[in-house]
Amino acid sequence: MRRLLAALLALLALPAALAAQGAPAPAPPLQQILIKAGRLIDGRGDAALPNMGILIEGERIKAVGPLAQVQGQARTPRVIDLSQMTVLPGLIDAHTHILLQGDPTSESYDRQLLYESIPYRAILAARNARLALEHGFTTMRDVETEGAMYADVDVKLAINRGEVPGSRMFVSTRAMAPTGMYPIVSTNWELELPHGVQPVDGVDGARLAVREQVSHGADWIKYYSDRRYYFGPDSVLHSWVNFTDDEARAIVEETHRLGRRVASHAIGSDGIAAALRAGVNSIEHGDGLTDSLLDVLVARGVFWVPTVTVSQYVAGPRGGVWGPMVAAQRRAFQHALRKGVKIVAGTDVGGFPWTEINQAKEFEYYVQYGMTPMQAIKSGTSVAADLLGQQDNLGAIAPGLLADIVAVAGDPLRDITELQRVKFVMKGGIVYLCPSCDISVRVF
Repeated sequence: MRRLLAALLALLALPAALAAQGAPAPAPPLQQILIKAGRLIDGRGDAALPNMGILIEGERIKAVGPLAQVQGQARTPRVIDLSQMTVLPGLIDAHTHILLQGDPTSESYDRQLLYESIPYRAILAARNARLALEHGFTTMRDVETEGAMYADVDVKLAINRGEVPGSRMFVSTRAMAPTGMYPIVSTNWELELPHGVQPVDGVDGARLAVREQVSHGADWIKYYSDRRYYFGPDSVLHSWVNFTDDEARAIVEETHRLGRRVASHAIGSDGIAAALRAGVNSIEHGDGLTDSLLDVLVARGVFWVPTVTVSQYVAGPRGGVWGPMVAAQRRAFQHALRKGVKIVAGTDVGGFPWTEINQAKEFEYYVQYGMTPMQAIKSGTSVAADLLGQQDNLGAIAPGLLADIVAVAGDPLRDITELQRVKFVMKGGIVYLCPSCDISVRVF
C-alpha cells in the first residue's frame, strides 16, 4: 500500500518536475463533443441511418455509430442534440467566384473591374465566404478572382487564421487565357484596361504563368479552353478553342509537375475535346458534352462540374445561344448519369449574386435532371472531396475526417430543397450556426 501511494504521489508531482526542468507539461486532452443525430447521411453510404452518435475530438471525428455505442466511448463530452434532425457532411461547392457579385451581362462585369477596387472586392469576398458557411457550405473551390489578382489567397488566409468566419477555401487565383481572348472590350486602343485573367501566350509563357500562380498560393490552376458558342448543323454545341494544344498541354503538365490539379472552363464540344486532349482534371460547365466526349471522361476519370444554377440564371439576360444551351446541358447531364460520369456540385456563384440564390439550389436542379436525392448529396460531399483530393479529410462523416457537419430539420431524401434551409453548421469542430444549442457558437 505504501509503495502504491508513493507511486501515485510521484505521478502527481511529475508535471511540476518537468516544468522545473524546462520540459513542456503534457497537453490537456482535446475537448469532446457528442452529436446525437436523429438521421445520419454520412456522404458515402446509400441510406440514412437512424439514432446515430458522432463523437468529435478537437477538429476531427473520433467515432461514428449507434448512439449508445458511441456514448460509451466518450468522456464527459459536451452534447449537441440533433435527434430531431437529419445530419450530413458539410457541403462542398466546387465552382465559385467569391470576388464577383453577379455578371449576367458584360456591362455588369465591366463595372466591377473598372469601378471597384480590389480591397473593396476582397471585403465583399469575405462576406460571401461567411454567407456560404452559414448556408452549410463548409468548403469551396474558388476558380479565379476575375481581375482581383491574388485576393482569394488573402481571404483564404484570413479564414484559416480565424480572423473572419468562412468556408474552407481551395483557390485558383488568376486563371488563364491567351491575349485578347478574355478582355474588357473597348474600341479605344490607347487604354490599357484591367484583365479578368492572366494573359498567357506560348509554351514557355504557359509554364511561367503556372509557376507564378502556384508561388503566390494557387491550390488549383484554371484556364479558359474556349469561347464563342454556337450550334452547328449537327445540332452539337460548338466553340472556338483558345489555346493551341501545345500551350494547353504545357499548362497541364507544369501544374501536375508541381503537384496541383487543373480545371478547364470548357462549354462547347470543341473546347471540351481540347481540354481532354490536354489532360485536365475537371471540365467546368460542359454544356456541349457529347456521348463520345462523356466516354472519354469516364475512361480517364475526369470530373464534370455542370454549374446548372448559373446556366439557368444567365440564359435570359444574355439571350441568343444561352437559352438553348440550358437544354443541351440537361441532355448531357442525363446521358452522363447513365454512363457513370463523376458529377460534382458546383454553382458558379458570383456569376449570380451571392445574396439572391442559395447555392444549395444546385442540388434541386440535379434531382430535376434525373439524380436521386442521395446522388445529388454525394455530388456535393464525397464525390466533391474526391475531386479535391481531400477524401481523407472532407466529404463524409467518418472517423479521422474533419468535423465538418450540417443538419436540416426535414429529410432531404424526400425533399432535396431541405438543403436550402440548413439549421446547424460545424466546421472543423467549431459550431457556427445552432439556434437551439446550449454550447458556445462562433458568431458570424
